[in-house]
Amino acid sequence: MRRFYDRWHHLAPKPVGPHLTTMPYDAPLPANEMLDPYSARVANAFETVGPAVVHILAEGPRNGTGSGVLYAPDGYLMTNSHVVSGATRLSAKLTDGRQFAASLVGDDPATDLAVLRLEGTGFPYAELGSSARLRVGQLVVAIGNPLGFQATVTAGIVSALGRTLRSPSGRLIESVIQTDAALNPGNSGGALVDGRGHVVGINTAMIGQAQGLCFAIGIDTAIDVTMRLMRDGWVKRAVLGFAAQTIMLDARLARALKREAGTAVQIAELMADGPGSKAGLQKGDVILAIEDRPIYSIDDLHRYLTDDVVGKSLTLSVVSGSGILRRTIVPAADR
Repeated sequence: MRRFYDRWHHLAPKPVGPHLTTMPYDAPLPANEMLDPYSARVANAFETVGPAVVHILAEGPRNGTGSGVLYAPDGYLMTNSHVVSGATRLSAKLTDGRQFAASLVGDDPATDLAVLRLEGTGFPYAELGSSARLRVGQLVVAIGNPLGFQATVTAGIVSALGRTLRSPSGRLIESVIQTDAALNPGNSGGALVDGRGHVVGINTAMIGQAQGLCFAIGIDTAIDVTMRLMRDGWVKRAVLGFAAQTIMLDARLARALKREAGTAVQIAELMADGPGSKAGLQKGDVILAIEDRPIYSIDDLHRYLTDDVVGKSLTLSVVSGSGILRRTIVPAADR
């Protein structure tokens, strides 16, 4: 034992004087202690936005929890649609321990976003930034309540921009942020924050079998959807009145049409008296294009069906039993 001590004792901290004292590992830093730049940015992000991130309790057929971000002093907050979907009673707990009843203002499963309002006033709220200005490699901080542990912060970088993510409704969410800031169940609906303390995304998902693959809905999308939910309670989108699926085209037909991809969209079911039926479409018809814009998949179709085309006449290029036809269809609103 003595030899071991003699060999390694030189590595132990040396006394610096008669007044040497030790501090517990979790003691606060002295007021004059400077943080390194990385730690300072993470700490600033948490201290700035943390009080505006709430713990959401959703009660109903399946009780659940999640996170939300207050963005106005009168109690409006953003969260994920899947956090509050099906709930019969909602409440939110602030970081200071206060708990408030919450009501659903609007819900949009297509972007997995929802807006709640807490009963009360004078709430802490976060400043919203811009996801369009993010750069790959930039520091971001995730704040939420993973597995019920309130006010938890993790840090990472923007791993990629412009990702797409499948929403609970089956539509693709565009302009999704990929990050390696660790997320766990309960983080959903929480804030993704930049080093200046601005919310740049709403955390929404992680890949269960992978490490460091987490996703957030860009705040630019979230702001647009939130404004629509506050105004109307829902987001208007166009529908064509049929169910469809992506299929492979006959190889000879694909070559003859000189399409970049050998896929298209086939109608599987038609809604009675819907836009598709009124346009003369038939089950089994294959949609090649809308307004001469090629349609290769269901996702291409969804991207085209914004609220801007509701009530407008559109021309479809369709393969039917009698050849390639052009049909005029007038999309309806989805509600």
